[in-house]
Parts: sequence; C-alpha cells; structure tokens
Amino acid sequence: MNDFYTNTYNPDVLSCLANLSSDEVFTPPKIANAMLDMLPQELFRDKNTTFLDPACKSGVFLREIAKRLLTGLESEIPDLQERIDHIFHKQLFGIAITELTSLLSRRSVYCSKYPNSIYSITKFDNAEGNIRFRKIRHVWNGDRCQFCGASKAEYDRDEALESHAYEFIHTTKPEEIFNMQFDVIIGNPPYQLGSDGGTRDIPIYNRFVEQSMKLNPRYLAMIIPSRWMASGLGLTEFRRSMLADRRISKLVDFPVASDVFSGVEIKGGICYFLWERDYGGVCAVTSVRNKELVGPVDRDLNEYDVFVRDSRALRILHKVLEKKETSITEILSVDKEFGWTSNFDGFHDQEGRNDVILHYNRKSQRLTGWINRKNVTKSVHLIDKWKVMISKAYGAGETVPHQILGQPFVASNPSVCTQTYLFFFVDSEKEARSIDSYIRTKFFRFLVSLRKITQDATRSTYTWVPQQKWNGTWTDEKLYTKYGLTEEEIAFIESMIRPMELGDDDKE
Repeated sequence: MNDFYTNTYNPDVLSCLANLSSDEVFTPPKIANAMLDMLPQELFRDKNTTFLDPACKSGVFLREIAKRLLTGLESEIPDLQERIDHIFHKQLFGIAITELTSLLSRRSVYCSKYPNSIYSITKFDNAEGNIRFRKIRHVWNGDRCQFCGASKAEYDRDEALESHAYEFIHTTKPEEIFNMQFDVIIGNPPYQLGSDGGTRDIPIYNRFVEQSMKLNPRYLAMIIPSRWMASGLGLTEFRRSMLADRRISKLVDFPVASDVFSGVEIKGGICYFLWERDYGGVCAVTSVRNKELVGPVDRDLNEYDVFVRDSRALRILHKVLEKKETSITEILSVDKEFGWTSNFDGFHDQEGRNDVILHYNRKSQRLTGWINRKNVTKSVHLIDKWKVMISKAYGAGETVPHQILGQPFVASNPSVCTQTYLFFFVDSEKEARSIDSYIRTKFFRFLVSLRKITQDATRSTYTWVPQQKWNGTWTDEKLYTKYGLTEEEIAFIESMIRPMELGDDDKE
C-alpha cells in the first residue's frame, strides 16, 4: 500500500487519457499538480480541509490531492491505514460527469471501481464511496434546458443514451448534493454542448465556475478555455463578471491549447485560475507559449472590456490609446450590413440593367454576382461607397508568427456583399487604397489580434485600431515611428505577426 502512489503509476495512465476529446478533456497529472501548487500548501497539512471535484473524469485531481494529504498528515495521523481512511472518507469528494468516468475516477482514487470491494484501499459501505454519479435529465423550458441551454432536439434522448445533463449544474441548490461546505473546489469541467444539432456549440464551463462560486469555497481553481477573455457565444456576462472579480488572484494562460493537452486543438487556447474568497487585489498573470513563460505580472483584469493576454502587448496598446484617436470602427460595417447571410443566393451571374456587383464566398473562394439595385433594401446609403472588404472569419491557427486576418481587397462602387465580409467604406479610390495598405501592416493586425481570440473577427475586434489620414500608403516603419515604439516592442510585434504581401491568398 505504501508503494501504490509512488511506483505503480509510471508511466502514468492518466497522462495517456488527456487527449481523448476536445469537449471533455482529461487533465494530465502535470497540469493538475500545477493547479494544486497555486493553493496554500498548509491546506494539505490540515485534516479538516475538504476538497470537491465537481466534474470528475479520470479522478486525477482527487488522486493528486490524496498524495499530498498522505504526506502532509503523516505526523498527525501516523498509522497509514487510519490516515488513508480519514482522507478518503472525510476530505475528498467528487461528482462524476458520466457513469464511465465515475468508474475511472474510483479506480484512480480508491484503486477499485467499487470502493466496497476487497480491492479498494479504503472500505466504504456502498459502491460509490465519495465519488458519486446520478443520471440526471434536462429540464426543458421550450426547446432549451433551463439549466445548461442544451437543445431539446439534440439531447432529449432515450434513457439508455448519455444525456450530458451534469448533476452539479442542473440544480438550484448545489450545496445539497453532499450537504456540506468545501474549502477547495477544483476541476476541469466539460467545455461545450452542441446546441442545435452540432452546427453551433454553446459553452457550459462558465456554468461550472458560477455554480462553484455559489458554494463560496475558500479556494476555487478550474482549467477552462480562454475564449471567455474576449469572445464566445453567450459569455458576455461571464466575461464581465470574471474581469471585475478581484478575488481571482492567479491566472495562467496558454494561447496554444496543445501546450496543455497534447494533440487537442481548442480555439483560443486554455487557462487555469485561482479564485480566493478572502482576497481582493490584483491578479498575477502568467502567459505560456511553447514553454516560454512570461510573468507572473500583476494585472488589473478589469482594465478593458476584454483581457489583453500578454503584458508585453499591453505596453504597446497603452501607447496607441494614449493618442485618443478615433477608432477605425467608425468607418467599418456591421455584421450583415446589407441584410444577407453568407449562404444568400438571390443574385444572378450576368449583369443586368441597373445591377450592382455582389461579393460573396463559396468553399473559400471569392466570387461575384449581380443584383438589381432595387433589391438592396438595407444600408442603401453604402452602395456607392468605395469599400475595402475583408473576410469576417479567418483561422488564426496556433503557430506564430501569423497573418491574423485574411487578404483584404478594394471593391469599387457601386458594390454590396453578403455576411461573409465586413468592409471599410470611404468616398474615393485613393482613400480605399490607403486603408488597404494599412490593413496589410503588422501594426494593424497586431492591434486586431489583441481582441481576436477565435477565427471570427467581428466589428468590435477592430475597436483598438485607430484611424489614420487616408492620403497615402501606410507602412510599419511609419506607424512604429508615429507611436514611439521601442526596438523591443517592434521586435515583439514582428515575432507575432507575419507579413501580408500583395498576392497572398486567404489560406494559411
């Protein structure tokens, strides 16, 4: 029994499970321990400290906590079996997300999937121990679950199928699940659910964070996707709340998710944080990319409406915003400016009388058609503007330097477009050519990158890009000089953004 936690798990089977899914990702032991390292270590020397993992998958958090408690309580409870029994019965609790993960977790923690069997290192009088699983049903309010927002059409399933209705977030009284208060809540919750047949996913990790805060533990640590920092469907209020919460004392951000979960791609990266009930100060932020660590740097998370992930970028942004110039969004279209979605097909291939050209995209190809001017009923005043069009979606990828945005192009007047494109609008071709040169600078795309965390670049993504005088060609050298960037700051931009030359296409 002494050797179980020191010898048996080498190589660690839980490391092998860490790349099974992009929705319910298993946590590598190395990351679980990095999160546990954020906690005050005296917690593991106190026999009264209680821990909850509300989203058990492999049981790695409870297992690694058990290791620390076994060492930390050795002097207070010298007898090994007595110490094991106390830890597993009185201190460690978990809620599994599926029946399968309940068995995996119990096997990892108790050495037996049934802790009332002869193989368990501690005996319970039931088959669950303190790692429970209940098959919960969604509570439908119209066509959505009132707790998690799952689609009734997608998740109103046969009893034999997994419902993905997680117990922890499908209740208004989470404190009644175990009828106790927890000192530490820690875990890696499920990230998302398909909301309408899989064509659009909705996040649910935020609901686990919010539900955990309702329990008011002394400490909360979770690993979640980073896209909440700047975007994400239905995450606006969650982002505001997180950025304003001064109880978040530590934040570790990985722009490339595969640096944490080998072989798993999660757009926007991954992060973990420590929330302390009795804390109220700045947050120590660390950014990690390809094992290069920046920080920790003390940051006010609520400085802006979105979070600037790299402190080096923040210094550059400060210099730009100090000039208090008008945002380029003042001459930027909104989503579906002319009212047509990307799959709009109400146009024709040949030019007819009183037609205007329509720009659209099919299978990543830029195409044009024609539509009668009288059929343009929205934003008619923009038809005869010169435009610089740019795809709203462009995969930023995980490697740097990156292009950030797709190739822009100048559209002469009159012209319209589908939802595929956003566009900057001006009165002359000269101005349009000037804007086109500006977009191609690394400086422009760097400022966009600070608010672009997924492939979509919405209008708000361009908020921090200032307008210039549209009377000539813009270059990075002119812009670096104008904003007084240092050699170090210039080198940082150059390392993050790759050139965009005329003739580049939209593909990575």
